[in-house]
Amino acid sequence: MYDKGILHSEKFAIPVICIGNITVGGTGKTPHAEYVISILGKELKVALLSRGYMRKTRGFRYVSPSSLASESGDEPLQISRKFPDSIVAVDSDRINGIHTILREHPESQVIILDDGFQHRKVKPGLSILLTDYGRLMTRDSLLPFGRLRESASQRKRADVIIVTKTPDKLDDSERSAIEAELRTGKNQKVLFTTISYSRLAPVFEQSAPAADLPDEKTRNEQAALILTGIASPGPLITHLEKYFSEIRHLQFPDHHFFTPGDIEKITKTFREISGAVKMIITTEKDAVRLREFSNIGDQLKKVLYYIPAGVSFLNNDKIEFDKLLFDYARKNK
Repeated sequence: MYDKGILHSEKFAIPVICIGNITVGGTGKTPHAEYVISILGKELKVALLSRGYMRKTRGFRYVSPSSLASESGDEPLQISRKFPDSIVAVDSDRINGIHTILREHPESQVIILDDGFQHRKVKPGLSILLTDYGRLMTRDSLLPFGRLRESASQRKRADVIIVTKTPDKLDDSERSAIEAELRTGKNQKVLFTTISYSRLAPVFEQSAPAADLPDEKTRNEQAALILTGIASPGPLITHLEKYFSEIRHLQFPDHHFFTPGDIEKITKTFREISGAVKMIITTEKDAVRLREFSNIGDQLKKVLYYIPAGVSFLNNDKIEFDKLLFDYARKNK
């Protein structure tokens, strides 16, 4: 109905950048949203608006570093803690959310819509669509047979398509083939990113110091329990297998809120692991929810770390993407 002009989208005078996908989770929206904030935030006052998936509140809310994941959703809270100088808000009604931000924070110079590709009520000025290298949207099927929320043909609405979780070294011929498969128009950009992991950070900062992953010389002495509540934990497991001789993986549903029973299961599994040195490693998103759980013993807190995940662009894609962001934001601010 939007395509046929029966329903109409609202366009705003302020630059609006949409970051989304047409797949059910797992394409890396949060790290890419954080990247855009880190770039544009150097020059502009950035506001991010999310629906706050899985939160237990309704309506419009601002998210601060002291908010709870149950109030705001884990991803907006993670972003707020990482970028405390940016405005972060949640509202399932994106029109109302943008109007509220502009009314109460007129200093805002650009709005980022997190997971807004299917929210057709808002017409973004720049639309960024993500697709996983391991499961390109053009090779997937609609729910329930596949993981697509709408037809892959709707990628035509994107100004930029980013292929995420790409191998560090991508053959030029394969890159060209993927570009040809995804691109729907000559002006549509197709760029490539890979996951970049940082050093370990303690989930409970007062309980443990920062730590590096073990080197290859001590790998045989190291063991880890990997704790995930994300849609696609595969790349993380593959990365950590290089550093630990023994790995146990406890996988929970995406955005899972942990229960006392879960903590007991985690504790029991950790005790079963052998190894001279062992630790628990989780994701940054899971760490946001674990911090709110008060029934975690001190011994567990001392070995509980998360590994931040960012994005790195392949080849010269970073230069092209950064320029595209600034050209759009500066022209329309």
